[in-house]
Amino acid sequence: MRPDIYEHFKPEERPFVDRAWEWVVNAGDYHEVKLTDFLDPRQSFILQTLVNRHPDAALRLDGGYNGAERQRALVAPDYRDLDEEPMRMKVMSITSDDQRLASLQHGDYLGAVLGLGLKREKIGDIHVREDGCHVIVAEEISSFLSMNLHQVHRVGVMTDIMDLDSLKTAEAELEPLDLTAASLRLDGIAGDVYRLSRSKVLVPIKAGRCRVNWRTEEDPSKMLKAGDIVALQGFGRFKVLECDGMTKKGRLRVKIGKFV
Repeated sequence: MRPDIYEHFKPEERPFVDRAWEWVVNAGDYHEVKLTDFLDPRQSFILQTLVNRHPDAALRLDGGYNGAERQRALVAPDYRDLDEEPMRMKVMSITSDDQRLASLQHGDYLGAVLGLGLKREKIGDIHVREDGCHVIVAEEISSFLSMNLHQVHRVGVMTDIMDLDSLKTAEAELEPLDLTAASLRLDGIAGDVYRLSRSKVLVPIKAGRCRVNWRTEEDPSKMLKAGDIVALQGFGRFKVLECDGMTKKGRLRVKIGKFV
């Protein structure tokens, strides 16, 4: 790996950069094809950046539908028609006769799947609806899930594995929250959103458990802006929707959307 490539990424991203560059070199130099697990948007960006540096490598990103957040990547020699390559994804439909199903949230479904011992990288986007949930999964684990997932947060469920053309998407639900803040500093906004004191919110940020736009952020003084998505491990995610002027006391009005 050339040092000039590393300088564009954070130190904690280097293990992924190394793996991704290996995929790119193997594709461009040795005609190998690599289908990855599901990548988050930051990983997809890194991989696209690296592919752009190799004249003989090509990339296809696909999460099962337009606008997918988590996507599988196909890295291959540039002479291959990537649109014709299988991306090996299925839809797992989760339903139940139990009325409590309607109260289940994204985290409940994800927790149930990961509780079976699976890696997060095998799971794509999760679409929660009142009548159940559609989860995009890697084809290679679909039969395991179908046989083993029987309960989500104490609700008995049934599963069905379907092709991607049966996917029913759902927009992520955002719970609105109006704040006033002295500034758009990460620690201040995150503390207000999660109702944590400044000292308590600093701990996960400085421990590398906070991500802004899928990139690890350890600087509590980082200034946020409209459109930023913040994830604090163990507390969930929120999006800065807009900054809406000042109060009479000179504080910023900030609209937040909490992912539920």
